[in-house]
Amino acid sequence: MNSTKIALITGGSRGIGKNVALRLADKGLDVILTYHSGEKEAKAVVAEIEEKGRKAKAFQFDAGKPVATIDEFVIEVSAYLKETYDLEKFDYLINNAGVGGHGSLKTVTEEVFDKMFQIQFKSVFFLTQKLVPLLNDKGGIINVSSGLTHFTFPNTSVYASAKGAIEVSTRVWAAELAKRQIRVNTVAPGATQTDFNGGVTRDNPEMNKAVSNLTLLGRPGFPEDIGGVISFLCTDDAFWINAQRIEVAGGTSL
Repeated sequence: MNSTKIALITGGSRGIGKNVALRLADKGLDVILTYHSGEKEAKAVVAEIEEKGRKAKAFQFDAGKPVATIDEFVIEVSAYLKETYDLEKFDYLINNAGVGGHGSLKTVTEEVFDKMFQIQFKSVFFLTQKLVPLLNDKGGIINVSSGLTHFTFPNTSVYASAKGAIEVSTRVWAAELAKRQIRVNTVAPGATQTDFNGGVTRDNPEMNKAVSNLTLLGRPGFPEDIGGVISFLCTDDAFWINAQRIEVAGGTSL
């Protein structure tokens, strides 16, 4: 019997997702990760994980494509599990892939609105729906949201609303999957110094200072501030955490 735990994380080639993937390997998990266009970066993450003595595999996945394309991805994952482990299921799903975007009530177009909800909510919803049959009982789902569902900044209503939708779904899914003891939680990072949304928090001194002034710990987050929390949720030590929204933002806008 294979006792190895396996986690699948979307958007695992860079930023927070990359750090999560590496922290999962540190905790003894094997990792399946997806990337949108950064194949080279994804392969580099796989190599780092393998250097840690764990197995890893990267798959291309585009959350902006129609829901029907998810079936192809699920078939690929199933085949990989069978070929590599002689297993049909894995243990943890981390819905991390996303896209940034700002726009006011006055300026947001229907195209931007639809794209944001497609990537941040619709794709997450149906990917989870199609992967739940592949999850082991007593496994877990972690949905990556945003501190912007808690603290309010102008020009973020569409992004924050899409993230809010997945937070509500988190609680409902936890109830629906309770009989299988699959835990479902949300992790909501604050502003984090990555290339997300054009790297504005990392590279714009004014934005970096503004976030620092609003944060009790005096700076924006780093990927490693978030990765440790998400990877912890993929352990038995976190089994009694369920249907929760965990904000990981250093104490922002309290």
